[in-house]
Amino acid sequence: MAKRFIPRPTIMSEVKNYFMITIGLAFYAFAWNFFMAPYTFVTGGVTGICAIIQYTTGIPIQYSYFSINLVLIIIAIWQLGLRFCIKTIYAILILTLFLQLFQMVFKVYPDASVILGPDKQLESCIVGSIFTGLGLAFCFLSNGSSGGVDIIAAIVNKYKDVSFGRAMLYVDACIVISSFFIIPTPNTAMSLQKVFYGFINLVIVNVSLDYIVNSNRQTVQFFIFSNKYDDIAYYITRRLNRGVTLLDSIGYYSGKESKVVTTIARVSQANQLLSAIKQIDPNALVSQSKVMAVYGLGFDKIKAKKKVNIDNNVDVNTDKKENV
Repeated sequence: MAKRFIPRPTIMSEVKNYFMITIGLAFYAFAWNFFMAPYTFVTGGVTGICAIIQYTTGIPIQYSYFSINLVLIIIAIWQLGLRFCIKTIYAILILTLFLQLFQMVFKVYPDASVILGPDKQLESCIVGSIFTGLGLAFCFLSNGSSGGVDIIAAIVNKYKDVSFGRAMLYVDACIVISSFFIIPTPNTAMSLQKVFYGFINLVIVNVSLDYIVNSNRQTVQFFIFSNKYDDIAYYITRRLNRGVTLLDSIGYYSGKESKVVTTIARVSQANQLLSAIKQIDPNALVSQSKVMAVYGLGFDKIKAKKKVNIDNNVDVNTDKKENV
């Protein structure tokens, strides 16, 4: 059997993933240190828990963040696989370093801790939340995570019909509400204000996260017309881990019989597939179209809650009353 030409994933693709994760974590750490911490806002996730610890005990956030994630990473390895966890471990280490780095910046430039100026709580909360959501989206789209509650959200999303943003919102809401009872403030009004800003953060972060991540999780359908259909189909099944269907085709003018490769893939895989097709057969004809939703066989699971009667022996007319 002749050896197949199969384009292999480049090292640059993995380097790009780690670069995007690093950029996302930089945004996340920047948002927390420069927009959230100066006003003692409580965000969601493990960072929110660590913020409460810092505000009440003085323990720097990077130390408690690293300690808590040591436990959660064990769960991630068990549930999400080693590949996801390698990037998550990398993200935990990098985010810990970024948090420490920005703390050092504050010691050298104390005025940098309030970029928008004093008494700008609402503006700081909005801007910080946007940077946080953007940073988390970069991590998820690169098959990584910032650790903490992101791990729990990824596990929930794997088994239940709950998006990343919604799963994180449920857990984060409990963390923000707990700050009302734990963080000491001069009066009840200030405690309620902290909770209010915390929920503003949660809404903006999770809406932006869902928008960016879900837009990239869309699916596309390919129809590929090529004489090298076998090599293309082999690449799709082995490299992209997607199913392939071969359809019989006959050229109208040439009368030549061939096969049409049809497959469904994620939008994030489209460029990789097109690049492979170009290498295998530069003259291939490719049709690409968007798909509303795909369930099963490597895509989203069917998570319908309501059960219906599928008994084929039921007579649809049994409930009708005949007029006599």
